[in-house]
Amino acid sequence: MLVRQIFDPALAQYAYLIGCPRSGEAIVIDPERDIDRYYAVAERHKLRIVAAADTHIHADYLSGLREFAERGVRVYASDEGGPEWRYEWLLDSAYDYRLLKHDDHFKVGNIEFVAVHTPGHTPEHLVYEVIDHGSGATEPVGVVTGDFVFVGDLGRPDLLENAAGHAGSMIPAAQQLYRSLARFRKLPEFTQVWPAHGAGSACGKSLGDVPSSTVGYELRFNPALRSATSETDFISYILSGQPEPPFYFARMKRDNKVGPKVIGAVPGLPHLASRELNALAGRSDVVVVDTRPRGDFIKGHLPKSLLAEWEFQFVNITGSYIEEGTPIYLIIEPSRVDEATRLLLRIGLDKLVGYFTPADFAAYAANGGPVATLEAISMAEMEERRVAGGVRVLDVRGKVDFDTAQVTGAQNIAHTRLLARLGELPNDAPVLVHCASGARAVHASAFLARHGYTPSTVADSFTRWQPAVSV
Repeated sequence: MLVRQIFDPALAQYAYLIGCPRSGEAIVIDPERDIDRYYAVAERHKLRIVAAADTHIHADYLSGLREFAERGVRVYASDEGGPEWRYEWLLDSAYDYRLLKHDDHFKVGNIEFVAVHTPGHTPEHLVYEVIDHGSGATEPVGVVTGDFVFVGDLGRPDLLENAAGHAGSMIPAAQQLYRSLARFRKLPEFTQVWPAHGAGSACGKSLGDVPSSTVGYELRFNPALRSATSETDFISYILSGQPEPPFYFARMKRDNKVGPKVIGAVPGLPHLASRELNALAGRSDVVVVDTRPRGDFIKGHLPKSLLAEWEFQFVNITGSYIEEGTPIYLIIEPSRVDEATRLLLRIGLDKLVGYFTPADFAAYAANGGPVATLEAISMAEMEERRVAGGVRVLDVRGKVDFDTAQVTGAQNIAHTRLLARLGELPNDAPVLVHCASGARAVHASAFLARHGYTPSTVADSFTRWQPAVSV
């Protein structure tokens, strides 16, 4: 048996190519949308991809399952969780597919896969126990756990309520997750755990930065599993301290259910002439995504452009700040265009028009094109203005950090939820935007400026805030 874990660091996502060298056949589990990468891995190992499967209806990226189905590959998906949680695009289609119930089996070459229903993160969630009959094994060598068990954590059960708006689903989902642990505990301790995400994913709160684990290790040292001494204690632990989900999660859940648009191949993005920036300046019906360093953006950028630094949460920011269907232009280094295109496609931002380089923007500015700037201030100056009045302080950290320590009178909206909650922020005064380090604040300030606010970004560490002393 051959197992290859294929990692997307931007989404902290793992897909798995599992192949039987004897038969030359392979399956891909939890693929992303640009599936040419998996074919390249299979070809290197002289394998044919004959099947693809999802563990669940994903919320953090568009699945590649439909892309595989379009190429005639047999696909497997869950038939658990009730009618509301079925893959609508598969039902009654002409695709080669099979919907799986709890304990259903299928084989790829000499490798057997056992589908196990593990609701909690989502109602339809499956994991796949993997038995390598080619080596004579009768017990699983590994289990593809999806968003059920991570290294050091479990898949959060609150996303349907907090990201997709399913009111009242959080506690029942946590109860389901608790019950789903029973089968996992019965697996042999040597069974390898192959999760769908690692550190940096918003699908949990404390995922480890180790790519795989074992059942025995997780039973001993996974804090979420260790909290499950009782259902009450488990629910309290698993629902506390979860980060705010990015805005685009609800859209991913919807699109993966009804069917992502088929892309076929990753498109090439044309390099546009710098003079075309003049026609884009100040427009709200399109979006120019500037990937340059934040310091350069502060000093000068295209009016109403968004900042999405390449080295800082590019996917979370574009997915949370850009409304679906908006035509997208990039300011980006040419060497990064293909990767940026793939990342945007993975989160359903398909309307990509073209790109400019940082040198193109510099030429545009040098020729007199309109340029906007952002005011950057220190924590001390923020406090002076706060005390003087006539401003609003916006804290774009997560609620957990805000509840721990906060600026007097500040309003808290996590930066990935700004688009969803913009109506809660009055536009009647300049907004002083801060976070923990200044990174999220400058991205949020660019977003607010695009939407007509007058922001100043606090380019400083929150640890330097000192409340004004009354005299």
